[in-house]
This record gives sequence, C-alpha cells and structure tokens, in this order.
Amino acid sequence: MASVASRIRPLPSVRSLPSSFVLPALVLVGLLAVSFYLRTDSLGKSLWMDEGLSIGIASQPLFDIPSVLRVDGSPPLYYMLLSAWMDVTGYGPAETQGMSVAIALLAVPGGLWAGWSLFGRRAGLICAALCAVNPFLTAYAQETRMYALMLVLSLLATAAFLHVFAFGRRRYLPLFSVLLALMLYTHNWGLFLAAGLACALVPCWYVSEVRSSFWKDALIGFGFAGLLYVPWLPTLLHQVQHTGAPWLNPPNFGAPVQISKSLLGGGTPTVALLLAGGSGIAAVIARRVEDRERTAVLAGAVTVLATLAVAWLVSQVSPAWTTRYLGVLLGPMLLVAALGLARAGALGFVALVIILGIWAIPRSYGLDNKSNASDLRKAVVPELQEGDLVVSMQPEQAPLLAYHLEDLGGAPKLRFASPLGQVENDRVMDWTDAYDKLKDATPATNLQPLLANLPPGGRVLFVYPVTARADDWDAPWTEFVRRRAAQWGAVLAADRDFKMVAAVPPNYRRATRIGVRGVVYEKTGTG
Repeated sequence: MASVASRIRPLPSVRSLPSSFVLPALVLVGLLAVSFYLRTDSLGKSLWMDEGLSIGIASQPLFDIPSVLRVDGSPPLYYMLLSAWMDVTGYGPAETQGMSVAIALLAVPGGLWAGWSLFGRRAGLICAALCAVNPFLTAYAQETRMYALMLVLSLLATAAFLHVFAFGRRRYLPLFSVLLALMLYTHNWGLFLAAGLACALVPCWYVSEVRSSFWKDALIGFGFAGLLYVPWLPTLLHQVQHTGAPWLNPPNFGAPVQISKSLLGGGTPTVALLLAGGSGIAAVIARRVEDRERTAVLAGAVTVLATLAVAWLVSQVSPAWTTRYLGVLLGPMLLVAALGLARAGALGFVALVIILGIWAIPRSYGLDNKSNASDLRKAVVPELQEGDLVVSMQPEQAPLLAYHLEDLGGAPKLRFASPLGQVENDRVMDWTDAYDKLKDATPATNLQPLLANLPPGGRVLFVYPVTARADDWDAPWTEFVRRRAAQWGAVLAADRDFKMVAAVPPNYRRATRIGVRGVVYEKTGTG
C-alpha cells in the first residue's frame, strides 16, 4: 500500500501556474501596493466636522446606533461597521480612517472582478487600475466617512445588475439584491442609484431573449432588496419629515463640472476619458448585431444619467446635493470607462497612461488640515476645568469638539451646548427640526440660562466657525449659523459678569474644510 506521503499532491509552484493567472495576480498586487501608498499619505493627520459626527455615532452601543440615527438622517451600515472596527483598532484619527483605507483597497480586486467577469481580462485590469488611483477614492479613503464604501458597493451592485439583466446570468440575482440592499443601508443616495438601475432595465429588456421571465427577475431582484430595506423605512420616513439637509442649496446645472473636477481628477483626465473611452464605447454601440456588451454599455450609461437626473430633480424640492454624494456615480462610471478604454486599442492605452499618471500624483494639501480643531485643543485644554461649558455656535461641530477635548486632549468632563440649547449627548448631532429651532434661538432664551447656571470662576469656551467667505455660508442653515455666531459672540463679549481669558488657537492655520476659532471667558460676577 502506498504511503500517505506518496498520495499527497504538492502545491503547484509559481512556474507551473498558467501565465494568464500569474500576470494579473502580479498586476493586482502592484496596484494594491500603489493604492495603499497613495491612500495612507495623510492618514490620521486631520479630522473635520463630519468625521467627528461619524466617530460620535459609532461610539454609541452597537445596537443603539439605528435608533440614534433617527435624529441624524443617515442609514446605519457604515456606522455599525465603524463601531465594530473601533472596538478592535481604537478610536484615534488614523485608526478610524483606517477602515476607509481597507474598503478602498477592496475596490481594486472588486474592479478587477467587475470588469473581467463582464468584459474580459483587459477591461478588468483597466478597471482595477482606475480604482487603484482614482483621486476621489484616494481622498475619501483617508476620511472617516462612508463614501469609500458607497463607491465600492455602487461598482459591485452595477456589475451584478449587468450580469443578471444585460447578460442574462440569473445566478447573480441574489448577489445583486444583497449588494443593492447594502447600498441602501449605506447612504440615502442609494435610493437614487436604485432608481437609475431601474431605468436601465429598459435597454436590457429590449434585447432580452427571455422577455417572459425578465420582469419576474426584475421584481425578484429589486423586490428582495426592498424587502431587506423595509425595517428601515419607518426611520427613513421620520428622517425625511424632521431632519433633511438645511445646510444645502438646490443644485444648478454645474454637475458636469463637479464630476470632472472632483470625481475624474480635472480637465485633462476627463478629456482623455471622453475621447479615448468614448471612441471605444462608440465602436461597441455601432455594432450592427445586438450583443450583450452593447446592451451592458447602454445600461451602464442609463444608470449614470438616470441616477444623476433623479437626484437633481429631488434636490430641487429637498436639497440633498453635494459633490461627495456624487461618488455613487463613480462605480458605474469607472466600469463603463474601463470597457471604453479596453475597446479603444492603442488610443485607449495612451489615454490610460495619461489618466493614471495624473491621478497618481499625491494630493495631500486638502487632507492635511481639514479642520484646525486639533490646534484649538492644544491651546485650550490647560484653560478648562471639570464642569466648564463649551458652546459650539455651529451645532454639528459639537461631536468633533467633544472628541478632541475629552478623548484626545485629556480635558476633564465638560458640558456642551449650542444655540439649540444644552446638548444631552455630546457625541451626536440632533437634526430634528433643527433649522426651525436655530431660527427661533435668541440669547435671552437660549444663552443666558446657560451662563446663569455657571458658578463664579467657571469658564466658557465659545467656539464659532470661520466664515470669512460669506458665499460659502449662504444656505438656509449655514446663514443662520453665521448670524447667530456673530450675535451671540457680541452678547457674551459685552456681559460684565464675564472676562475674556484667551483667544484660541493663538494662530489660525487655514483649514481646507471648516475652521474654528474660540474665546475663553471666565465668570467673575454672580449674575
């Protein structure tokens, strides 16, 4: 009888593996290395207001997060993932941003699978390369927000959709449903992507060879995703009625500029994509014979345009439009662009080199000092004692200030307030009817009671946003924030029961997102 050792087959060596596997594997490893290098250049250097909101929500007990978000306006998936991540890695700036880095790295093999499984190896490698160095993903890989996850899910959900409805591969139907549901639980713009994908059913149905079962598959795919989303609907309806986004204005017709500048890295890469990728796409569409690839291109284009159109129209009524939300379009855009470049021959290769070269240039300026809240922390912590009051004149800054002062700065337990009144949970912004509350806020009703409850010798840290550019503060919410900060600051400065102790930080290091300034007052009177 043969020995056990003689019956065990040795693992294949690298040399014995087919070259068709080895080369893509090496390319994938190289792309992951480049992606990691680019997306950790500014890791942990700065947090801004929205990241403070993320960390504050994720710091709540895991299963309390869905109910906490009732007052915030967002779905829970990202925050619950971040909560679990923080339990393992910690809650420092680099640690919390590290989850976004990990998710962004998943975009590279995700892009390889999406492009390769749909359009062949060349398209897969191109899609992976685009995902590895795309500047939008590079920026949000170093931010404690959900936008990297949103992009990855939009890419994978679109690929699964095309497998099912453009290529007739029904085995991908459960994957599509789950990915779409995850997208819906990540960001509310997932609803716009779902609408865009629903519109993309039309070109797929037109060429379907099994029309009798096509709409049945569509009902199952979208219906199961909707069924998974049903538990969140009561919270969503409450958010729509009571939270909203009063800090935004309705969009105009500048979406193409926003997409070119923020999603595609500027004019040169955009032109290269349009010329080379467009020529490849035109060649696919111009084919006289209907084929799956042509259908997939049309469906992908419809997905992008319909998602954009639905979001724009909805935002005319209830503004929910800002550049970073457009990241939901980037997944299907990169997938279609990869096909176009792959089918453009030598022109596509030259354009790809140009695009990757420009995208791979490190851009750290906008990430190194998104907010100067850390500067404020260093200057003010020695000035504060337990029970002192922190008044954040931009209410949504309070979670970031609490994180910097108490978690990172080592300050004693402080009390937090805003123009909306005393803050019950200083790690969560309560957006419930916040605009109306801010509009009605006055120093007499909202500020004076806070000051009256402060004992003699107690201190107030009055924090206001830097609003030097008034045109950045002209939305309904931000305009009132700017006004209230000026009004309340004047009232406190004129109060004879308080004396000014320090202005913090002593020097303002320009923030690329929203900067803050603070004034420390000490109560000298008994009023």
